[in-house]
Amino acid sequence: MWDWFITFLTNVLAGIEGFCGDWGLAIIILTFIIRILLTPLMVRSTASSARMQAMQPRMLEIQEKYADDPVKQQEELQKLYADANFNPLGGCLPVFLQMPIFFALFSTLRDQLPQIAPDACFYNILPSLSSSVTEMVSSVGALGAWVYILFDILFGVLTFIPMVMNLKNSAPEQRSQTLTMGIVMSVMMIWFGISVPAGVLLYYNTSAIWQVVQAKFITQRVMEDVKAKEEERLANQPVKVDVVRRERKQRPHKKK
Repeated sequence: MWDWFITFLTNVLAGIEGFCGDWGLAIIILTFIIRILLTPLMVRSTASSARMQAMQPRMLEIQEKYADDPVKQQEELQKLYADANFNPLGGCLPVFLQMPIFFALFSTLRDQLPQIAPDACFYNILPSLSSSVTEMVSSVGALGAWVYILFDILFGVLTFIPMVMNLKNSAPEQRSQTLTMGIVMSVMMIWFGISVPAGVLLYYNTSAIWQVVQAKFITQRVMEDVKAKEEERLANQPVKVDVVRRERKQRPHKKK
C-alpha cells in the first residue's frame, strides 16, 4: 500500500513536470493542489480553534467548580463540547493528512527521482532537488551552497511567522510560551532541513508561504467571525443552576 502511494505520487509529479517543463515548478504546483484540497479542512480547524478560545472561560469555570470530582468535570466538559459541536482533535486532522504526503514526497525525491530524472532541478536555482544541503555544500561552489543554506533558513523563518501572526489570538498568559515554542520549533526545522532533499525544502517553503497568506486573508477572518458568534451563543445561553431538592417530611398526624 505504501509503495503504491509512493509510485502514485511519483507519477503525479512526473505528469505535472511533463506539463510545466521543470521539476521544481512541478513541486510548487503539487503543493498548491494539496493546499487547495486541504483548505476546507483548514477552515474547519480554524473554526474549531475559535470555538475553543470562546469556550475557555466556561471551561475554566467547570474545572474550578468540579475540581474535586474529575468524573463530573469530564461529563460537564463533554456536554460543553457537544453544545458547541466542538471536536478537540479536529484541529489536528490537516496536519495528520499532510504527514503521509511529506514522507512519500521524501521517498520520491530521494529514491525515485534520481532514477527517472538525475538532473532534476529548479530552474538552476537549486541544481539538484534530490540532494540535501550537506551534500550540496561539498559539491557546488560558494554561491550554490549559500542558496541551499538560505532555503533552509527560510524554512525555519516561514515556520515561525504563522505562530507570531496567531499570537493575538492567544491568551495573554500563553503568548510568551507560544513565542518560545515558535523559536525552538524554527531552530529544529532548520536543523531538520539540513538533511532532507532540497525538493522537500521547496515543498515546505511553498506550503509555508501559502499558510502565511491564508492566515492573513482567510484564517484571521474566520477566527474572528466564529469566535464572535460562539461568544454570543454562550452569553445568550440560559444559566443552569444546580438545585438540591430537600426531601419533604410528612407532618405527624394528631391523634384523635
